[in-house]
Amino acid sequence: MSAATTTPATPEDARLQALHDTWATPPGWRGRLTAVNHSTIGLRFIVTGLAFFLVGGMLSMFIRLQLAWFGNEVLDPQRYAEFVTMHGTTMMFLFAVPIMEGFALYLVPKMLGARDLPFPRLSAFGYWCYLFGGLFLYSSFLFDAVPDSGWFMYVPLTDATWSPGLNADFWLIGVTFSEIAAVAAAVEMIVAILIGRAPGMDLRRIPLFAWAMLVTSFMIVFGFPPLILASILLEIQRAFGFVFFDPALGGDPLLWQHLFWLFGHPEVYIIFLPAAGVVSMVVSTFARRPMVGYTWIVLALVGTGFLSFGLWVHHMFTVGIPLLALAFFSAASMAVAIPMGIQVFAWIATLWAGRPWLRVPTLYLFGFFFVFVPGGLTGVMVAMVPFDWQAHDSHFVVAHLHHVLIGGLMFPLFAGLYYWLPLASGREPSESLSRTAFWLVFIGFNLTFLPMYLTGLLGMPRRAYTYLPELGFHWLNLVSTAAGFVLAVGMVAVLVDVALSFRHGPSARRNPWRAGTLEWAMQHPVPNFNFASVPRVQGRDALWADPMLAETTSRPDGLLGDARHGVRELIGSSLLDARAEQVIRVSGPTWLPLVAALVLAMLLACFIAKLYWLALAMALPLFAVFWRWAWTTGDPGGPDAVEAEPGLVLPTQGAARNAPGWWALVMSLLVDGSLFASLVFSYFYLWLGTEAWPPAGIAIAGWPAMLTSLALLLACAGAAQFATRALRSDARGRAAAGWLATGLLGAGFLAAQGWAMAPTGAPGTHAYASVAWTLAGFHIVHVLLGMLFAAFVAARLRRNLVTAARPLEARVTAGLWRYTVAQGVLAWGVIHLFPRLA
Repeated sequence: MSAATTTPATPEDARLQALHDTWATPPGWRGRLTAVNHSTIGLRFIVTGLAFFLVGGMLSMFIRLQLAWFGNEVLDPQRYAEFVTMHGTTMMFLFAVPIMEGFALYLVPKMLGARDLPFPRLSAFGYWCYLFGGLFLYSSFLFDAVPDSGWFMYVPLTDATWSPGLNADFWLIGVTFSEIAAVAAAVEMIVAILIGRAPGMDLRRIPLFAWAMLVTSFMIVFGFPPLILASILLEIQRAFGFVFFDPALGGDPLLWQHLFWLFGHPEVYIIFLPAAGVVSMVVSTFARRPMVGYTWIVLALVGTGFLSFGLWVHHMFTVGIPLLALAFFSAASMAVAIPMGIQVFAWIATLWAGRPWLRVPTLYLFGFFFVFVPGGLTGVMVAMVPFDWQAHDSHFVVAHLHHVLIGGLMFPLFAGLYYWLPLASGREPSESLSRTAFWLVFIGFNLTFLPMYLTGLLGMPRRAYTYLPELGFHWLNLVSTAAGFVLAVGMVAVLVDVALSFRHGPSARRNPWRAGTLEWAMQHPVPNFNFASVPRVQGRDALWADPMLAETTSRPDGLLGDARHGVRELIGSSLLDARAEQVIRVSGPTWLPLVAALVLAMLLACFIAKLYWLALAMALPLFAVFWRWAWTTGDPGGPDAVEAEPGLVLPTQGAARNAPGWWALVMSLLVDGSLFASLVFSYFYLWLGTEAWPPAGIAIAGWPAMLTSLALLLACAGAAQFATRALRSDARGRAAAGWLATGLLGAGFLAAQGWAMAPTGAPGTHAYASVAWTLAGFHIVHVLLGMLFAAFVAARLRRNLVTAARPLEARVTAGLWRYTVAQGVLAWGVIHLFPRLA
């Protein structure tokens, strides 16, 4: 009998019943479509990622069959290019990053001692965007418009001249759509790890997987926007005739490569660092001792994340960049091996000092060490410019890429899959099938990719659909193809083993590995609320420091154990020492994430069909959905404070200074700031390659228009400041008037900016006009968004939902306007002032 139908026998049972009722998901399809619980969403990411992994693997098998022997005709050149593009795109964008984010969504709240993530609807929205983005990309097969220009989509091959069909549009829109999920999950992770930890879990006690996800999430915040911007610029060029990448009109195709690899090389470590976090967790558990060098590993994670942003030209050594710049990026590419080596030595030292337990997860750890270290060494080889000139665009690079990504991701992924499988399923997999699958994967992988180093050194180019027999490496290709099928069988065996264990595996006892982290404190099946009482942490390995913690957190007599309010509640903690300082009230099951993702998908479908006015019209229902979403956030009308446990009264997030909504704004503005910085970088990059900026025939704004637009923009900041001060004195009428005035001044700025931009002329006349209009349009979108936020706060003030005691929405809106004004001043200087000075 389920918890929802059991008659409570004691007060403790009644409290548990209330928790189950509050955190329950509706049965049937309604529950499946409206669920927002982090465990459900995390598992969906994992299952969907594995599904795309199988599809991408099937494409790779066709590629290997084509290359198995010279003169094969399994795929014609066009289909081969399509399969290579879709294989790389699937593995990089639809498998590698999403599946590790799925692990994080499922595990991090449990590791932190939290009941859920602070923005469960955002996680659900991210999942639907990920799913629809992937389906959008693969729908190109239905329209015979499959992307065929490589997973990197280099310009000019992908502009409208050389790719006039919809092939590139499906890639640009599908990949950008799915990247919304990555950015949303990154914001969610950062806020959860910073302020969602159990009391007592200070920065020195955060599990290493959570540290890895924190660093990775910051890397996504700064690393994904350049690619998102590049995709937007190319789609604008294809759709509306802008000329960012047209060298005849002041553009530069290399701008795409710079923006793409500003994302692309951090992407390698965005994939690897979560896997390294998995390795740290598994090593500590199976060595039966705490990690050696915990602090050094944390510093290595941070160092890797920092250095990874200085390596993007590592992929551009052959494009004609000056030798001095090549020397810098070559040195940076080799320097990143230092923090990576620190982690490897810490793992080895932990195993050496412990008493290793040889189980299936440990086998995958040893496979990881054997595969990843040589892959990393080949990375040092291609970081040396003279060698890279020889090996570039050969199968040596293909072998290196797969050694690093598969060795650095797949083996830790499978180790983590088997390690946490008893937690998710309550059962254990088949030991014999698990070990057989490991050896198939290990042998198949090495025999598939080691020969590619030789074929690459012998001169086999990558992305070529056939080769001449005189080159003499057809036998090596045949070995790679045969071993590739062994690898495929091993991977399928792993997935079958995992799937069967959910129904037919033997029951697992609680914490079967005797691990020390909080996720193993939970009972089977794991309840939606994770912990009946939020734990208080006393050590880095919480269960080893307090063996009774699992028992105390399963009783509803501690922190947030009383669910009589009928609202889902989390503990918000202080940033450094994790003191309980607020109660965060979150949403239950809702249709809003699915509806928002569907409307966004329809908007993008209209855009790719070139129904631009209809796409613009779809913005109205999208706005309505998000308005409703914002209006129902944070338990509107709820109390300013609640009793978290007897004797402990905490403010709810609307009244708390350190509210998750504020942190979400900060993180979102970091994402947006990275987008803006990438756009400004594009402006000055194109300026450096152009003799006259702006060129002859393009005018710039006169002083009256320039100064009027700047004055109105600064007036918006003044009105927002007036509204903020009025709310502090609880003058809600004056505050509402201040926000309405801010919106009206924003409308005046839009008119003045249009006046100032008029002399620039049509965007298609020159790259200067294209990038200037794009900068202005980018900022105009922010002003429009600020106007909507101001109207929203004014409406909340009229309904008494924003007060001096609950000022969160007003604080967020004021922060957005401060950022918008600062961004606008910088954009004003770049667009209007710099051309006069230059």
